[in-house]
Amino acid sequence: MNFSRPGAIDLSALKQPPARPGQPAAGGGSYVVDITEQNFQTAALQASMDYVVVLSLWSPRSPQSESFNAMLGGLVSQYAGQIVLAQVDIDANPAIAQALQAQAVPLVVGLVKGQPVPLFQGTVEEAEARRYFDELINVAAQNGVAGRAAPTGEAPEAAEPEEAEDPRFATADEAFAAGDFDTAVAEYDKLQKQYPADAEISERLAGVKLLARTQGADLQAARKAAADSPDDLEAQMLVADLDVSGGHVDDAFARLIELVKRTSGDDRELVRQRLLDLFTVVGVADPRVATARRALASALF
Repeated sequence: MNFSRPGAIDLSALKQPPARPGQPAAGGGSYVVDITEQNFQTAALQASMDYVVVLSLWSPRSPQSESFNAMLGGLVSQYAGQIVLAQVDIDANPAIAQALQAQAVPLVVGLVKGQPVPLFQGTVEEAEARRYFDELINVAAQNGVAGRAAPTGEAPEAAEPEEAEDPRFATADEAFAAGDFDTAVAEYDKLQKQYPADAEISERLAGVKLLARTQGADLQAARKAAADSPDDLEAQMLVADLDVSGGHVDDAFARLIELVKRTSGDDRELVRQRLLDLFTVVGVADPRVATARRALASALF
């Protein structure tokens, strides 16, 4: 499954005026809410602008649904507000099930900035659900969603006032929103040349380049191509890009550092530059970047 960006299911029909705020789910954990067609706007769509929401579609007619929801509720509590589990009884709320194209339950779907990210259908073990949730948190962070919810029953912390959008980014942001990655990259590249010390421009440029390179890529096909052609630089770098997009940062760094060791000249420089771009995407303060920088230095010298 491609976790590089939110999905494209249309939930606009459910964006109706809220009737009441979300309520804690009966018997649920501190980060579990019951979702209805009336509170879907505030308790799910609007909430997903600030933190990750995971929709768990279930039915009283499904014997495993309640025990599975209990497991998911316990799991999300371990994320301390990074994820809220939003339980949806599809018998009582058929419009939500229809909008999400639910064919059977349990069905688990993430929400990031109001957009659904399909996760899995049917029950899975806790360890597998955790892997999906970790991927989803990475997707959310790439899309600018990194907040935490307050436990149900507690007042949320006052939000800090949002900073005004930097007008320098307007053209690039418009192109990015329209899916025109080439223009967005070109505009950010111009800004980087104009403001070479601006870290935010470098981060935005690296992030858009990553999305452009991975757009439409199939992870399994990319992995097979890389395995079949270990000396194909583009194939190896694409898998590293996809691994960073999916949150497998250490795997991506290790793959490229090994590639640096096996190459020389222009090929080595190409791989080194890609690794530096991915360092910027992940964040220069991330401890995984510091570790990889040391490994890169060792590989180069």
